[in-house]
Amino acid sequence: MAKETEIKLKISDLPAFHRALKRIRAIPAGPGSSRVHEENVIFDTPRRGLAKHGQLLRIRTEAPEVGRKSHKGGPKQRVVLTFKQPIARAADVETEVASYGPYKIREEMELEVADAGTLARIFEGLGMSGWFRYEKYRTTFRLPESKAWARGLLIEVDQTPIGTFVELEGPAAAIDRAAEELGFSRRDYVLENYLSLYVEHCRRTGQEPRHMLFSNHKNLSK
Repeated sequence: MAKETEIKLKISDLPAFHRALKRIRAIPAGPGSSRVHEENVIFDTPRRGLAKHGQLLRIRTEAPEVGRKSHKGGPKQRVVLTFKQPIARAADVETEVASYGPYKIREEMELEVADAGTLARIFEGLGMSGWFRYEKYRTTFRLPESKAWARGLLIEVDQTPIGTFVELEGPAAAIDRAAEELGFSRRDYVLENYLSLYVEHCRRTGQEPRHMLFSNHKNLSK
């Protein structure tokens, strides 16, 4: 499995953040604006056996606003199956954290698939269910090749129903430097996933947690 190292940052002033992106010469990672709508479904057993072991099984459907075109001329969707779990060797995590600071470090496997619905039915046939759905709009940036320290770094801006976040993914040292250049410090690092952030948001606002969807979607928990 590949090793994923990342952190989130909560963006409270979006115009200022975009000015910071421009200042460090961040550029879209793909064609057009690189803004992609994501619909994510997390699968688990009835007793949440995967979550209890720190594992995640997710089907993500991506719909780019521009760029990837189908033969009919519209945006081409991409479906990705993702499996994540805690890194196998705890010593690796301890070494990295001791060297650079706190990060979310996990083993990750991803596979592009043809049909989200068919895969979901396979999981359901195995006794699992898509118990949590969340969506967001993601725009991915990279830094110019002239910034050698930023090789392998992704800057992923997520507009979600509970606010806007940026995920920094890549080498630990690059994450630290990018966060600093964007105006953040290690005290601002967020390691929780969107499910945990959503549940906390509901607790603060007195809402019942259901699915993290934009308001123009019907409640899918019923």
